[in-house]
Amino acid sequence: MATFALSLVLTAAQASEAPMRIAAASDLRFALEEILETFAADHPEHPVEIVYGSSGRFRSQIENGAPFDLYFSADIAYPRALEEAGHAASEVIPYAEGRIVLWSDGLDASELTLDSLRDERFRRIAIANPRHAPYGARAREALIASGLWETLEPRLVFGENIAHTMQLVQSGAAEVGIIALALARNPAMLDRGSYYLIDEALHAPLEQGFIITRHGGDHPTAKLFAEAMQSPEARDIMRAYGFVLPGE
Repeated sequence: MATFALSLVLTAAQASEAPMRIAAASDLRFALEEILETFAADHPEHPVEIVYGSSGRFRSQIENGAPFDLYFSADIAYPRALEEAGHAASEVIPYAEGRIVLWSDGLDASELTLDSLRDERFRRIAIANPRHAPYGARAREALIASGLWETLEPRLVFGENIAHTMQLVQSGAAEVGIIALALARNPAMLDRGSYYLIDEALHAPLEQGFIITRHGGDHPTAKLFAEAMQSPEARDIMRAYGFVLPGE
């Protein structure tokens, strides 16, 4: 009996220490890592794991039972859809609005505009896949609004998500790409390349939001991290990466 009781205590302790898992849009890769460092310092007893990827793919995975506790989407429509379908344990919380930029690893993209992409020296132009990546959808909208989509479509290469799109440019698979401002503002990226901020009037807003998923409803760390995302420290970090915050 004593052995059985001890086993139950150990099992409960192990369960309480299970990392809280976050599914996050790739544009958050640098900002969220900084926020996590602050969170870990304040709450070392609450481990967190973050997986970055395409917002649309994460939505499908959560619908199909993927064990994520928090879901940060670059398109607020995805968590809203999950909430409506009963996959959320919280209301959708807006956390930022993103921007898209023209970025290059080897050229001075600050001297370019979208119209510069007509130049045939840009043999490959990287954007995220518009079918499931919000930043890719906005890139497509901006190119259509600029009258460039049909001209440039044969030269486009598609990233699985916005971080992969950046990697396509870094690897030389594309000379230039349309990526998230939040990625281009990372200090390491600023040392490697430059960017041109695309007029936000050319595309729908990149309103972003997160939810505590149904799976994370009973995970104590999920609520703690959701609160931390709205702290002054987290908001300062988000601003530093070029995000426009709710109410500002």
